Amino acid sequence: MRWWLAAAATTVVPAESTQQAIGYPSLFLLVLIGALVPVVPTGALVSSAAVVAFHQTAPFSLALVFVTASLAAFLGDATLYWLGRRGMRSRNGSRWLEAIRARAPEQRLEQAQTRLAEHDVAVLVLSRLVPAGRIPVMLACLMADWPLRRFVRGNLPACLAWALTYQLIGILGGSLFPEPWQGVVTAVALTVLISAAPSVWRRIRRPGAG
Repeated sequence: MRWWLAAAATTVVPAESTQQAIGYPSLFLLVLIGALVPVVPTGALVSSAAVVAFHQTAPFSLALVFVTASLAAFLGDATLYWLGRRGMRSRNGSRWLEAIRARAPEQRLEQAQTRLAEHDVAVLVLSRLVPAGRIPVMLACLMADWPLRRFVRGNLPACLAWALTYQLIGILGGSLFPEPWQGVVTAVALTVLISAAPSVWRRIRRPGAG
């Protein structure tokens, strides 16, 4: 009986350590790609990773998820902004700048420019927390000719707040259920609802506005 318990213990620990060795680099890479190509649901990734970390026995798992996600988001945003500035200075633009413009409708860009002029850096923090709000504000910063250093200073707290928010969603989902997969499903569902809420609200208000 003792040898069976010892064998079980040796099989559980490597499984968790292997999961961490693969999970953190994967989370970093996917969030980085999601910041550069805004089609990856990075919020859901962070929430799912937080659920898994919540159920792990290793110390600092949740802290590592927070650091990994916020660092990847910060580097991705800074890189995309740098590429956008190069496109703004280029006579022919760039595909990165065109991609940013394609995801910033005229009405939302005007709103972002107005809020940026009124509230300055604080708008960057909110843009990361509002679904689909990051790209219009980033384009507004580009059009206002913000230098990279100024954008980076404002974007750092934005990425930290974003990572913390979605991690808390994951912790909530992980604490409600005993199995990690149940918490992952709940966290993903919550992030989808949060992402869809603004567009649903705009559709509800549109008939009344006319």
